[in-house]
Amino acid sequence: MQIFENNHTVAIIFQRAISLSICKGFAEKQSGKITMVDHQGSEQKNRRRELLSVEVQAQQEKIIAEHGEEHFRKQTEQSFFNQVRTQINSDFDNKELLYHHILGIEDACPAILDILSARAASVNQIKNLAASLPWLATDLVKLVNKPQYRKRADVQVTDAKLALSYIGLDNLKLVMPTFTLKHWLPTSTAPYGLMKRKLWNDSLSIALASRVLAKAQGLDEFTAFTTAMLSNIGRLAVTRCYLTTFSEMYKKEVRKAFENKDKRLHNVLSKIEASEEILLEQLVMRSAQLSADLIEKMHFKRLAITEPIFDLAYATSIEKMHPVAQLVAKAKAYVAFRALAKEELIDSEESKALLSSVNLTPAEITLLKKSDIDHIKLNFN
Repeated sequence: MQIFENNHTVAIIFQRAISLSICKGFAEKQSGKITMVDHQGSEQKNRRRELLSVEVQAQQEKIIAEHGEEHFRKQTEQSFFNQVRTQINSDFDNKELLYHHILGIEDACPAILDILSARAASVNQIKNLAASLPWLATDLVKLVNKPQYRKRADVQVTDAKLALSYIGLDNLKLVMPTFTLKHWLPTSTAPYGLMKRKLWNDSLSIALASRVLAKAQGLDEFTAFTTAMLSNIGRLAVTRCYLTTFSEMYKKEVRKAFENKDKRLHNVLSKIEASEEILLEQLVMRSAQLSADLIEKMHFKRLAITEPIFDLAYATSIEKMHPVAQLVAKAKAYVAFRALAKEELIDSEESKALLSSVNLTPAEITLLKKSDIDHIKLNFN
C-alpha cells in the first residue's frame, strides 16, 4: 500500500506486522533489526540476480578448494534462491496463471458477489451458480446444519439450494465473501504452520472492522466488507506462489543431486529452508498491486470494489482515496496495530504514527475496540 510505503516510519511498522503474519519469531527479529524493502530498487536487484550464472556443479570443487565448505554452502544457497526468484517473477508477471491456476478462481464466484450487490438481488438468482461450485455447496450445507443454526434438531439439510433459502440474503452478504476468500487460502503454509490461520484471521478482522466503520458513516456495509475481504487476495496469491515454487524447486534440485550421486551438493541442498526474508520482500512489494490486478480481472458490473482496491494499492494519501478505500485502510492499520500490540512489538509512538497515517480518529478507535471484529454473527430467524 502506497500510503504506508511513502512514510518511512509507518512502512517499517507495517512490514513488522506482515512479518508477524509469517512467524512470530521472524517479527521479533525484525523488530530488533529491520531492513525496509527497497521498493524502488528491489525489482531491479532481483532481475540482476537472475542474470547470475548458476554453474554450481561445474565450479564446486574449485570453490571448495579456494574458499572452503562454508563459502560453497552460501554460494549454493544463493544460486538456488536466485532460481526461485526467477521463477516467481515469471509467475507474478502471468496474471492468467495466478488467477486460474494458483488461486483457481471460478467465474461463478465474482458473479454471485455481483448479484448480491444489486438492490433487486434474490436468493433464487444465485442458486444455480452456487450449486455449480462443489466446495461452496458443501460449505453452505455444513453451515446450515450447525447446531446453532438448525431449526429442527432432527432434520439435516443435504441440498445446497435449500441451504441458500435457509441462510437468506442478508446472511449471504457476509457468508459469500467469507467462504470465497477462505477457499482461496493456501492449502498449507508449511513451514510456517500458523501463517494460514493468521492470513484468515487478519482478513476477517479487517473486513469486519471495515463493516463497522461503514455502518457508522452510512456507507454500504456489503461493499465495505467485500472490498476489505478481497483486498487480501494478493497476499494469498504471493504466499501460495512462493511456498509452492520453493517446495517444487527444492524437491527437484535435491532429487537431481541425489541422482547425480553428488553427496556434497545433496547435503547442502537438503538443509536449505524457505526464506522468510524473500517471502516478506514479495508480500510487501507485490500484494496490494496483485490484489488490484486480480480484482480487475473479475469484471464486476455492479459491485463497486475495483476503484477502492486500486486506491489501496496506488493512492499516495488517505485523502485521495475512495471513501470505501479509506475505511479499509483504517481497518488494516487498526488490525496491524492490534496484532503488534498483543505481542508487545509496537511502542506508543509507533502506534500513534501508524494510526494517524490513516486519520483514524479517537472515536473510531473506541468504536473498533468495543466491536467484535473477530467473529461473524449470522441472524437465522
